[in-house]
Amino acid sequence: MIILGIDPGIAILGYGVVEYSGNSFKTLDYGAILTDSKESTPNRLKKIYEELVKILDMYKPDALAIEEIFFNKNAKTAIIVGQARGVAILAAARKNLDIYEYTPLQVKQGVVGYGRAEKKQVQIMVKNFLNLKSIPKPDDVADALAVAICHAHTGRMGNIFKL
Repeated sequence: MIILGIDPGIAILGYGVVEYSGNSFKTLDYGAILTDSKESTPNRLKKIYEELVKILDMYKPDALAIEEIFFNKNAKTAIIVGQARGVAILAAARKNLDIYEYTPLQVKQGVVGYGRAEKKQVQIMVKNFLNLKSIPKPDDVADALAVAICHAHTGRMGNIFKL
């Protein structure tokens, strides 16, 4: 199974493509889609969409696993990140992918085994699971890979988290 993990963002959208077979992972690709804050929001969203379509066409994943938005205090930020998240979901839906969403707590639980794990613990586990030489940077990329790993570990329980 090939999984595209997404950590949504408007300035930095992290992505990670992993293949999960049996009980092992193979890292196919990971990185970040960056947009310029000087660009208009529609142009930034268009860039995210176009870059994700390229990734989808290249790797033909079986599923998209995306992190839910963690809403804190800044509603404006949450709305714009939600727009980027929507663009990612649209790109996957247009390719008829199964789409799954996970809360940050579920991602930590699926990767570390403890929902209140520290960010550094998650990053170390991502590095270990994927046999990477170093923790992927920026953090959004490591987070996207963690979402993909979480789906591999928990998505098999059926459509519990399916959109």
